Amino acid sequence: MHPAFILTILLSLFPSLLWAMPGDGKYTDPIAPVILGVTGILFFALIGRFLARKLGQPSVLGELIMGVVVGNIGYQLGFDFVQILREGAAIFDMVELTLAGEPLREAANIAIGQPAASEILNILHDPGGPAMLQVAHTVDVFSRYGVIFLLFLVGLETSIKELGQVGKASSRVAIIGVVMPFMLGFVAARLLMPELSLNVDLFVAATLGATSIGITARVLQDLNRTQTREAQVILGAAIIDDVLGLLMLAIVSGIIVSGGVEFSNIITIILVASMFLVLAFLLGPYFLSFVIKHSWRLDVVEAKMFVAFLFVMVLAWMANLAGLATIIGAFAAGVILQDTYFEHWSKQNEKRYRIKELVMPLEVILVPIFFVLMGIQVKVETFLDPHVIIMATGLTIAAVIGKLVSGLGAGKGVRHLAIGAGMIPRGEVGLIFASIGKSLGVINDALFSAVVLMVIVTTMMTPPLLKYAMTSTKKA
Repeated sequence: MHPAFILTILLSLFPSLLWAMPGDGKYTDPIAPVILGVTGILFFALIGRFLARKLGQPSVLGELIMGVVVGNIGYQLGFDFVQILREGAAIFDMVELTLAGEPLREAANIAIGQPAASEILNILHDPGGPAMLQVAHTVDVFSRYGVIFLLFLVGLETSIKELGQVGKASSRVAIIGVVMPFMLGFVAARLLMPELSLNVDLFVAATLGATSIGITARVLQDLNRTQTREAQVILGAAIIDDVLGLLMLAIVSGIIVSGGVEFSNIITIILVASMFLVLAFLLGPYFLSFVIKHSWRLDVVEAKMFVAFLFVMVLAWMANLAGLATIIGAFAAGVILQDTYFEHWSKQNEKRYRIKELVMPLEVILVPIFFVLMGIQVKVETFLDPHVIIMATGLTIAAVIGKLVSGLGAGKGVRHLAIGAGMIPRGEVGLIFASIGKSLGVINDALFSAVVLMVIVTTMMTPPLLKYAMTSTKKA
């Protein structure tokens, strides 16, 4: 059966699926709507993956595009559940403001903005509104777990020794990959938006310096290239890039909020982030040895599953405390945790039950939710303004060139284009930066739409470009 025919059938069934969402008293079990919502997203993720592989593309690209298609068709057909999912984290910011004492309507206007706020409030005032919010929150949590496990599995295939071998190259790539997009972004903002203030130009430039490693990690995994030198350089650079990106965001935000730079805050960020990484790699093995030593009553499957889950979640949480992204902690956990820690169980069991094999089912289920959800949050209708398209085009060119140039910092013996391509996607990190700028009142709706379009283009161009660079180009 032709894939296009299958897609047509599934999209025609989409209204029936969303009609059965909570709100009409059909369900007595509160978990039933959650099951339906998550299963529906997984269903479309599977179709996107199938179509992408049928066309010879990485599965992540199919999941992203399927999310865009489902999100925008569902929105145009007036499905409430899709509209809630499209607002993403803004919905939960609204809930947080409400719990803090802000009136619901004011909280919606602050977090979401008009006219979407009025539409969301109408949905929430319906009988099934709270249940839909519950499902949306569950989907969001599952997607975040998915990215954590994705980076954990990538870390499992990476060794500290290999990271050390590419440490200098990763540092050069990260520094160039932050500085060049910042400079090009600042110039693009000045030329395309001369009416905006210097603070706006600085914040847009800082946003262009961000990198989302989740997309790249998934493509490398799809291509079975996570153990190549290019992958090691990209992953090492992503860790340094995260610290530099936060540092740049802190500097620019400090200038905007206070009119000057708070050097104490900058030093604190550097020290805390560095301390986390050092302590994770120095103390992590001792923590693992202690926990595993006291898990001797468990069989090998239970021990590896429980210890792996505990360790990745602890480091992800601690990374967040240190001001880093949780996925950095997850990646560090994967690098540290190896099957050799479980040698006191039989050698036969060690070979039979690898940590990767036990954890992979979680990643297979949860990661597609993240990428479909990212696609659903793409609002195609915001790109109809020509001025937005012009701004987005300029910012995208600056964003792509700045990261491609960073690949030159990797030195000899690697594919420079592959490394540069791996640093291109802004993904959820770019969206987070943009949302911070919007909350500070620096980025208006038009500029926000332009930044979002830049994020979408850089995210979606990475899978095919990285696949081409890893399979069709030669090493320098």
